[in-house]
Amino acid sequence: MNKWVVKEFMADHNHPLVEQKNVQFLRSHRVIKNADKAQLNAMRGVGIGTSQIMDYMVQQSGGYNNVGFTKKDLYNHVDADRRVHLRDGDAEGALAYLCGKFEMDSSFYYKYNVDEDNHLANLFWADSTSKLDYSCFGDVLAFDTTYRTNAYKKPLVILVGINHHHQTIVFGSALLVDESLSTYTWVLETFLDAMNNKKPLFVITDGDKAMRKAIKRIFPDSCHRLCAWHIQRNAFTNVHVKDFTNHFSKCMFMEGTVEEFECAWNDMLEMFNLHGHKWVTDIYAKRSRWAEA
Repeated sequence: MNKWVVKEFMADHNHPLVEQKNVQFLRSHRVIKNADKAQLNAMRGVGIGTSQIMDYMVQQSGGYNNVGFTKKDLYNHVDADRRVHLRDGDAEGALAYLCGKFEMDSSFYYKYNVDEDNHLANLFWADSTSKLDYSCFGDVLAFDTTYRTNAYKKPLVILVGINHHHQTIVFGSALLVDESLSTYTWVLETFLDAMNNKKPLFVITDGDKAMRKAIKRIFPDSCHRLCAWHIQRNAFTNVHVKDFTNHFSKCMFMEGTVEEFECAWNDMLEMFNLHGHKWVTDIYAKRSRWAEA
């Protein structure tokens, strides 16, 4: 019946036991006792560093063999304790930090809003260097959205551009409560306020619909283009046909007339038999925002 049955048990170990001096490194034998935790918290409360606390506990116990845990265990406990106790206070800490930055740099800009429960909703900031860079290189504005990869599982939007050395420069950053039209509208309005109402000539995004509507509302005269890198990545992800991405990229970057683009596009569809493919059809409908031709 596909079941294992134990017929015999051998009590003897089939490998050498860990020497007594190395027992401290076994996970099953490593534990920070409540008394040690209380002592740790008290010492950290008066400003003693974790490394110094570990050294003290080792001396107090008569050596590493007797302390009962490793330095890494102690650091992990401190980090976990910090996450538990500071999570609710992180918003106040962030605002206090940004307020301190403003006191040191009068050109530093930050703004936030709260929800109906008076909890922090959206937060935007830009320093004096970012504002100066935007005044010089703000003709093109790109949105780099890092989707929920931070500890708070919230969208982080970084507004970037390119300087005269072809280096990426940051114009501002925003931690958002969601990716709705109202939130993106708030971000763009706040960004304009920070940058003395200077609007970009071109805006590059990954194609998010809510963001596109917000751009049309706040930057009605700016040319909205789709990010080539995101499009190429989506082409690779959505069309599982060998060499399609290379041919698609050639169509995207080709410098020619509209007729030449249409001819190349139709040839690609014939070559890979992609007539009616949903992603290909959808991206073709947006060609005015990504095709060079």
